[in-house]
Amino acid sequence: MKKHLRAVAVLVLLAGSIVGAEEPRSQMQPNILLITIDTLRPDALGWIAGRNATPNIDAIALSGVRFRAATTHVPLTLPAHASLFTSLIPPRHGVRGNDHRLSSEVETLAEMLSSRNYTCGAFVSAYPLAREFGLDQGFSHYDDHFPDADGNERSAMATTQAALEWVKTVDGPWFIWIHYWDPHMPYDPPRAFWKPGRDGAYLGEVEYVDHAIGVLVGQLDSEQTENRLTVITADHGESLGEHGEKSHGFFIYDSTIAVPLIFHWPGHLAAKEARETPRLVDVAPTLLDLLGGLPGSRLGDGRSLLPILQGRAMEVERGYIETLLPWRTYGWSPLLGFRSTGFKVIAAPSPEAFDLINDPSELKNLASSRGPAVRQATVEALALARVGSGRTVPASREALDRLEALGYVAPQVESETFPDIMSLADPKKMTAIRGQLQAAEAEAEKGNFEGAIDLFSEVLAVDPDNPVALIRSGWALLLSGDSVQAAERAMSVLQSRADHQEAKRLLKEARSKKSGPDTPSTTENGGVNLESLKPKPAR
Repeated sequence: MKKHLRAVAVLVLLAGSIVGAEEPRSQMQPNILLITIDTLRPDALGWIAGRNATPNIDAIALSGVRFRAATTHVPLTLPAHASLFTSLIPPRHGVRGNDHRLSSEVETLAEMLSSRNYTCGAFVSAYPLAREFGLDQGFSHYDDHFPDADGNERSAMATTQAALEWVKTVDGPWFIWIHYWDPHMPYDPPRAFWKPGRDGAYLGEVEYVDHAIGVLVGQLDSEQTENRLTVITADHGESLGEHGEKSHGFFIYDSTIAVPLIFHWPGHLAAKEARETPRLVDVAPTLLDLLGGLPGSRLGDGRSLLPILQGRAMEVERGYIETLLPWRTYGWSPLLGFRSTGFKVIAAPSPEAFDLINDPSELKNLASSRGPAVRQATVEALALARVGSGRTVPASREALDRLEALGYVAPQVESETFPDIMSLADPKKMTAIRGQLQAAEAEAEKGNFEGAIDLFSEVLAVDPDNPVALIRSGWALLLSGDSVQAAERAMSVLQSRADHQEAKRLLKEARSKKSGPDTPSTTENGGVNLESLKPKPAR
C-alpha cells in the first residue's frame, strides 16, 4: 500500500505545474498551514449562518475558495483525520474507531511533503490524536503535549503559541498542521467568550478558536515573507440535539457529517464560494496538485479539486460515510451510506434517503420513493465497508488503557465483522433504549444498585443481547454482592463477542469475588463510578 501511494505521489510532484510552469521555485513551494477544528458545525461560522462571531475565519474564507458543506467520512476524530491525511476512506486505511492506530504501511500527506523538502510540524490539542495513534508519520516535530489537569487536552491559545514558537526555528518551506479541540464536549469556553442560549457554550468555544486563529495568522503575516497556502476544515460536526443525538459519532446525518472547507492562497486562488460537495479525501490530492501536479490527479480515494479552485467545471464524486459505533458499542446495526451534492442515502435496517437541497435538516425520508437507487447504494456501501477487512491495527495496550480510563473508547470488539445489517437493530429506533441505559448508569453511580439493575433488566427484556446492559448490570450485581450473576452476564457477552475486553475484565473480577485495582472506583456516597465504563460522547 505505502509503495503504491508513494509512486502516485512522486508522479504528482514531478509533473509540470498547472498553477504556472514559469513561476520561480519559491512560488511553487509556499508554506502550508492546515487547520482542523474539532467538532465544528458549518453553521457555527459567521460567513455561513451569521449567528456567531468568527471574523478571522470569515476573512480567510471570504478571500479564498470556500465550501459550506464538504463531506467527512466518519463522525469520529481519529478516523476522520486519518482519511484527511491518507486520502483513503476508513475501510481502506483501517482506522474505524478512536482506539485504532494508523498502519505504518499507509502513506500520509506529511510523508509526501517531506519528500519535497518540506519541514513538517504538527500541533494537536487532544489525546485521541497523540503520536501513538500513528498520525505522526512524516512529521519531524509532533507536539502532543497536553498540559491540562488530566493530561488530555490543551487550549487553542496554548496550541497556537506552541506552533508560533516552533515556526521561528524552521528554515525553508514548512507544513504546519494545527488541530484545535475546544468545541468538543464538554463546552467550557473562557469567560470572555461565554454566550447565552442553549448552544451558547458551544458557539463560544468556536468563537474562542477563531480568536486563536486570528493571533496565529496575524503573527505569521507579520513575521513570514514567503507566501502561504492555508486550508481550514473540520473532522466532523456536532448534533446539538438534532435527530435525538447530543454530540456525534452515533448517526451520520449532516449535523455531524457536513464540515466547512476553505482554500486560501493570495495571488493564486481567486475568491469564490463553490457549490460543489467535496470530501476530506480530496484535500491531500488538491494540495499536491497546487504544488505542481497533474490536472484532475487522484490519490487513493481522493481527487484533486483544482478545476473548481480555478473556476472550471468538475463533477465531484460522492462521499462514502460510515459509523460503526452503534455496532461496536451496542450490537446494533452500523450506519453506512453516500453523500453527494444534494442527495444522501443511509444504509440501515430501515434505509433513509434525503434531498439535501430542499430538506437540509433531513426530516423527510424519501427511501420508499427512491427504491432502486437506495437498494443499489446499500449494496455498494456494504461492499465498501468490508473492503479493508483485516487492516485494522489496534492501538497499544497502554493507549487503550488510557483511553478507557478517560471514557473515550467503545467496548473492544472486532469492528469489521458485523453480520447482515438486516438482522440487527436500527440505531434510530433505539434512542429510547440509549436513554434508559444512561438512566440506569446514573442510578448505579448514586449507589442505587437495585434500581440500576431493574432499569438494565428492562432494557434486556427488549434487547436481550445488548452488551452495554449486560456488562453494566453485571458491574452493579458484582458491587451489590452477586458475583455469580455478574459472571453469567459477562459470559453472555463473551459467547457472541469473544474479544470483548470489558466483559473479560468483569468476568475476571466476578470470579475473584474481590475488588482490585481494575474495578471501578466508588463515589463518595458508596456508588460505583462508571465514568470509565459507559459510552461517552464519541471523540
